[in-house]
Amino acid sequence: MANIPVGLQLYTLREETKNDFIGTLRKVADLGYRAVEFAGYGGIPASEMKKVLGDLGLAAPSSHVGLQLLENELQQQIEYSLEIGAKYIICPWLDEKLLKDEDSFHRLMEQFARIGEEVTRSGLQFAYHNHAFEFQPAASGQPILDRMYQSVSSDLMKAELDLYWVKKGGYDPRTYLLSYKGRAPLIHVKDMADDADGTFAEVGYGIIDYKPIFAIAEEAGVEYYIVEQDRCQRPALESVRMSIEYLKSIGIA
Repeated sequence: MANIPVGLQLYTLREETKNDFIGTLRKVADLGYRAVEFAGYGGIPASEMKKVLGDLGLAAPSSHVGLQLLENELQQQIEYSLEIGAKYIICPWLDEKLLKDEDSFHRLMEQFARIGEEVTRSGLQFAYHNHAFEFQPAASGQPILDRMYQSVSSDLMKAELDLYWVKKGGYDPRTYLLSYKGRAPLIHVKDMADDADGTFAEVGYGIIDYKPIFAIAEEAGVEYYIVEQDRCQRPALESVRMSIEYLKSIGIA
């Protein structure tokens, strides 16, 4: 069952990487994660980062790159990704207001198509990472996220489906993942606590049943599982340890 590598979105350890980026990468590798997804590089040059990743045996399939950087320094982001052996450049978030306004929505999707063209020409792929608000209905009545993926060719924009936010948005994660079969090479694996607010939980310690999702992941075209926990109730390194230990216990990691 462990054919799909398990990675960690380093935003989870943002305080730790701020203090000791390379030391934190070493701890992630020691826990048994096989990959990392970046959310910034801590000012470390790409050549040095490539060496560190190689020494630790970590793949780096993807990076979250905010819209401002995509607009202002896309070529530099492409070059960094190529140097470290990444495959995906992912926009992690958009302002909800921009997606709800018709004019700005169309402008953004045209911009995403242009970004996707440039990224694809370089040999990489562009993708978008959702939250819950994109499941609100667009003017057409369909979820905003579905409209986004209809507005930009699948060749130019893939989906990084965050399954916690899929559930928070009112959809079944397994069913929704299958609806984007072949377009969602990366999924964010995070769990939802059994409380009134549906707060974040370590994987395996919440209410999302991941086993049926993992069972269809290869069929759906998933290439990497990316563990993420936006906020942790305990030390973040302890949370990411708990998540990977659970995934090991069920034969995923």
